[in-house]
Amino acid sequence: MIYPLSNVLIDALPDALKRKLTGQMTRVRLPLRAPLYEPNETPRHIHFITSGIASVVSTTLEGSTTEVTTLGREGIPQGVHLLGSVPVPTRCFMQIAGTALRMEYATMQRLFASEEEVRRVVLAYAQYQTALLGQIAGCNRLHSAEARLSRWLLMIQDRTANSLLRLTQEFLGEMIGSQRTTVSEVAGDLQARGLIEYSRGTIRILDRVGLENTVCECYSVTRKLIATLYRLTEQSLYPEDPSEVEG
Repeated sequence: MIYPLSNVLIDALPDALKRKLTGQMTRVRLPLRAPLYEPNETPRHIHFITSGIASVVSTTLEGSTTEVTTLGREGIPQGVHLLGSVPVPTRCFMQIAGTALRMEYATMQRLFASEEEVRRVVLAYAQYQTALLGQIAGCNRLHSAEARLSRWLLMIQDRTANSLLRLTQEFLGEMIGSQRTTVSEVAGDLQARGLIEYSRGTIRILDRVGLENTVCECYSVTRKLIATLYRLTEQSLYPEDPSEVEG
């Protein structure tokens, strides 16, 4: 069962504007692999993610697919489309099933143009994504596979508020820039130390504090960045009450 949470961007808006936006939204469920936007197409809807994980991927002419980034309840996958008329070459779909507040894209375009506070949070999110991509690119180049895997597990848990994570080896390998065999080896070591429980397609975090001790500084940097951008406390971004999210 999926328990809807809030969206960080919506929470960052003044109450009156928040009511104005949510009055034009529909709460929807987003199953695994649900498409959110396709390459070089204008989306029909804007989705303010409230639970689950969306993946943004890039596909080459040869058909190879590479993960660009993930986002959860801190984001709007189609936010990049609001920034200008340049076609967006990536595609986005749900990697872990969840929920969202959905609005017509044309409606959001008008609000983005007319409401300063809406522009503020969308542009702040765009800045966050840019900074995040830079931090993760450096992390994938400089830090160990264990530190990178631990960081991603904690980042995914933050976004789902759940200790049970349904993540394939392929997904984790793409996100930390490692082969499946490396992911399996590192995950097996974390399990042997009692930090996680690992089986095919499923990881349960058993000792979050212990896992935090294995990460590099990139996790704390990315964790604090979004709280600063949206003028929110870390508690409001990272809820204490976890929920079961089916992937």
